[in-house]
Amino acid sequence: MRCTYAGQIPEELAGGQYVRNGGNPINNDDLGRDAHWFDGDGMLTGVFFRRSEKGEIIEPEFVNQYILTDVYLNAKNNNNLKRPLLPSIATLVSASLVGIIGVVLRTLTLVFLSRLPGSKKVIKKISVANTAVVYHDGRALATCESGPPMRFQLPGLETVGWYNGRRAENEYSLDSKAGFGGEGLMRFMKEWTTGHPRVDPVTKELISFHAVFARPFVYYSIVPPTRPSRKESSPNPVFDMPVPGVSSPKMMHDFGVSARHTVIMDLPLSLNPMNSIRGKPVVSYDSTERSRYGVFPRYEPKKIQWFTTNPCVIFHTANCWETTSAELGSATCVHLLACRLTSASMVYSAGALTPPIPKTVPPEDVEEEQCRLYYYCFPLVGKGSDESPTIRNQWALSAIPFEFPSTSPSYAMRKARYIYGCSTGTCYSAALGKAAKISYLAKIDAATLVAQGIAHPPQQIKGCVDTRSIEEVMLSDDDNDPVKLFNMPKDWFAQEARFVERANAESEDDGWLLTYVFDESQLDDNGECGEDAVSELWIIDARNMRDIVARVKLPQRVPYGLHGAWFSEDDIVGQRPFDAIRRETVKTKDETSGFLLIVRNMIERWIG
Repeated sequence: MRCTYAGQIPEELAGGQYVRNGGNPINNDDLGRDAHWFDGDGMLTGVFFRRSEKGEIIEPEFVNQYILTDVYLNAKNNNNLKRPLLPSIATLVSASLVGIIGVVLRTLTLVFLSRLPGSKKVIKKISVANTAVVYHDGRALATCESGPPMRFQLPGLETVGWYNGRRAENEYSLDSKAGFGGEGLMRFMKEWTTGHPRVDPVTKELISFHAVFARPFVYYSIVPPTRPSRKESSPNPVFDMPVPGVSSPKMMHDFGVSARHTVIMDLPLSLNPMNSIRGKPVVSYDSTERSRYGVFPRYEPKKIQWFTTNPCVIFHTANCWETTSAELGSATCVHLLACRLTSASMVYSAGALTPPIPKTVPPEDVEEEQCRLYYYCFPLVGKGSDESPTIRNQWALSAIPFEFPSTSPSYAMRKARYIYGCSTGTCYSAALGKAAKISYLAKIDAATLVAQGIAHPPQQIKGCVDTRSIEEVMLSDDDNDPVKLFNMPKDWFAQEARFVERANAESEDDGWLLTYVFDESQLDDNGECGEDAVSELWIIDARNMRDIVARVKLPQRVPYGLHGAWFSEDDIVGQRPFDAIRRETVKTKDETSGFLLIVRNMIERWIG
C-alpha cells in the first residue's frame, strides 16, 4: 500500500526495506486470560522503499503479514479456540503446579487434535516466530526460541517455510541431511533456536544456540554461507555441538558473538518444567544464585571458560569483540556490552503481574532496581595456567535506563564506537509494567565511556561511568557528549530503532535510525485505539540525534512490538529461489463431516 511522507527520504534507502517482528495473537476472544508482552503470533510489518520506474523518486509502501506458522494456520478462523494454543509467559511465571499441568495438557491435546480430520494444519512445530528478523545466505528469517527460524520473502513478506540450517521448506534442494536438531528423540527440542542468532558481517556465518530442558541444556550451531567469503570460515555447517558446564535449564534469549569467540550466559533465570514439582513457577528467578558467563573459541565450545559474578538478568547484548595485549604476553580479552537488569521484575511486569518478594541476599550484593548498558571484560586464561577465570571489569557505562540495543551492522563483532537503544525516560522500576513506553532514543559513545572507565574505574558491579540522569543529559549542549538522546514529542512513543549507514560514510554514525512511532493522543478516554489510528515510520539523523529527515505516514497503527532489521536492495535482489509459499488452507467436503471431526470439535470447544 502506497504511503505519503514528509521530508526527504535518503537515497541509500531506495530499493531496501525496514521490517519489524512482534506478537499479535490471532485468538484473543478471552480478554481475561493471562497475557504477556512476549506472547502472540508473529506478525511482520515493513516499509519497502520502492524505486519509481524512472528511478528518480522513492515511493514508500506499507506491507503487513502474519507469519504462517503451524500454530497460526491451525488457529486461523477456528471458532473453537478463544485463546492462543501456547501457554502465556505470564502463566509460566505465576501459575501453580495444577495450573501448569492444565495449560501444558491443553497445548498437547490441541497439538494431537490437529492431526484429526477437519484441522486446517497439523502442528509439527510450536514456534510462533514472533521475536526478530535476520538475513543469512539469501534468506530473510523470522525467529523465536521455541522452534527453528521461518523463512519469509522480501518485500511482500510472504511465508516460505521452516529453515533447518541447510534448506527451507518449499525450496528445491538435493541436500536431505538433517540440520538443526539432528535425528532422534531430542530433535524437537534441539531445533529450538535462539531468537537472536548472529550473522558475522565478514564471514557471513550464522551462529546460534539451542537451549533445551535436558543435559547439557545448551547446544550450538554454525552455518556458513553456501560460498564462504573467507578461507578461515567453516566450509560445512556444524550443528548441535554440546556446550559443557551450563548448570540447569535457563531462559536464554541472547548471547555474545565476536569475530573469534562466543559468550553464553548462564544466569539465575530458570525455564525448567521441573520447577513445578519443587513448588516454583516454570520461569523463576533466584537472587541467591550467581551469574555465569561461558566464553569459548567460536568453533570449540569444549574449551569454554566460566566467569562468575553477582546475579542479574540479561535479555539483550549490544556488541562483543576481543583484543590481544602484547604487554600481557599476548593474552586475549573478550569484551561484552549488554543491557543488565538487576532483577527479573520486567518478566513479571510485562505480564501485569506483581513480582515475588526476592530472597534475602548479603548486603554487599544488594543493588537498586535498574536496567543499564554494562561493560564486561573477560581475560581468558592461558593453556596450562592454574588461574581461575576472573572478570576484570564490570560496570555500567551510563545511568540512564537502556534496552533494545543495536549498533551499525558494519561494526558488529568488533570494537564499535556507538550503541543505539531505547529509554523509558524515567528511573526503571517494576511499577512501570506494561505501561513502559519508549520516550527517548539513545546513542551512547561506548568506546569513549569504556576508555574513561578504564582510566578512572568506578566501583565494580555497582559502579557507573556517567552518572547523569536523563534530565541532566538533556541539559547538555556539548556536541561531543558521550550520551545523546532524541526526545519524543509529547504523547509520541517509539519502538526499537535500527541503523542504516550512509553510502561512503565519513564516520561510524554517519547514517539514520529507523523506528515506528505512534501518537497516543489518538486513543479514546478508555485508552482504546480506534480503527482510524495510524502510526508513522521516522527516519532520524543518527549523527546529531535531533533531525527527523523524513516521516512516512502509514495506513494503520503498528502495535508496539519486538525486533526489526534493515534489508538492503542487494539483500532483496539476492534472495534464493523457492517453489511455493505457505498459504491458508480451505477445508474440503470430506474434512467437514465425520465422527473424528465431531470429536475434535467437541474437545476443542471444551478446552477452548
